[in-house]
Amino acid sequence: MRKTPAGESAPRLRRRALLAGIGAAGLLPTSGAWAQAPGYPTRNVSIIVPFAPGGSTDFVARLLAQHLSTALNGNFVVDNRAGGSGTVGHGAVARARPDGYTLGVSPTGTFALAPFLFDRLPYDSDNGFAPIGLLAGNAMFVCVPASSAIKSYADLVAQAKREPGKLTYGSAGAGTVSQLAPELMLDMSGTDMLHVAYRSGGLQVQALLARETSMAFVDTVTALPHMQTGDIRALAVTSADRSPQAPSVPTLAECGLAGYRATNDFGFFAPAGTPPAIVAQLSTATRAILAMPDVKARLDSAAINIYAAPPEAFAAYQAEEGRRWGDLIRRRNIKME
Repeated sequence: MRKTPAGESAPRLRRRALLAGIGAAGLLPTSGAWAQAPGYPTRNVSIIVPFAPGGSTDFVARLLAQHLSTALNGNFVVDNRAGGSGTVGHGAVARARPDGYTLGVSPTGTFALAPFLFDRLPYDSDNGFAPIGLLAGNAMFVCVPASSAIKSYADLVAQAKREPGKLTYGSAGAGTVSQLAPELMLDMSGTDMLHVAYRSGGLQVQALLARETSMAFVDTVTALPHMQTGDIRALAVTSADRSPQAPSVPTLAECGLAGYRATNDFGFFAPAGTPPAIVAQLSTATRAILAMPDVKARLDSAAINIYAAPPEAFAAYQAEEGRRWGDLIRRRNIKME
């Protein structure tokens, strides 16, 4: 991998540049009117979330729907359609009439990983969507039950190396970032664990609490309440920087995995062919909403970072994430049935 004089890999610097551009692009004033598509919306707008209620994707989508309803004087409603590691709901967006009345919020696992995990998808991942923007993203905590004898990331690695394949990790679903982020850790650390897939982040945590699994990468929205009650122990965080909500928890990079970063990001989509005026209206309104102090406070409390990227910056970021996760998927020969 090519290195820069400062020691960072070229892909890492590209990601930093993309995120820096995204952050700058999202800085919009929250007052004043924006250009509106004439007569939109005139009826209910469905925002499809391709997972069951609960978890960070649903949290972000519901917050967005609430504020879009006010900002655009309409009724934006979340429609949960779980299945196929997010591909069922995401596909429903692609196949919907491109009139602005069916939209979708999907995470990294769906918009960046699925094209590499599935031999065939029920939609065209490259040409089936009109990106509206990259909303936000959050990290995951590397969690064990509070009663576990594993007290640190070093303990986790040591036990995994003593007993290869014996430890288990739970995910919020096969093909999600909560599966691929641990796979990246295993790849970088030279360890082996058994993957156990659940249908949601809530079930993933319930299994961890019941000690059905040894470890799990749990998104911040789901993990923080259990960390605060002392039911689970966080060994590390997957972001490049420590979480302000848990500043004592080190990053995986600090634990010895130099350059490690894995976040679950949330993209906002319309079907391909949606009128550009509607996409532009939704993009501008969404970025203004994400700059509102009360929205920022809600997301901050859940350790979710705001990106507020316009369509062009989102497209570049989506391509970069696809390249780096696609490399891992091919290297570890990860497949979906």
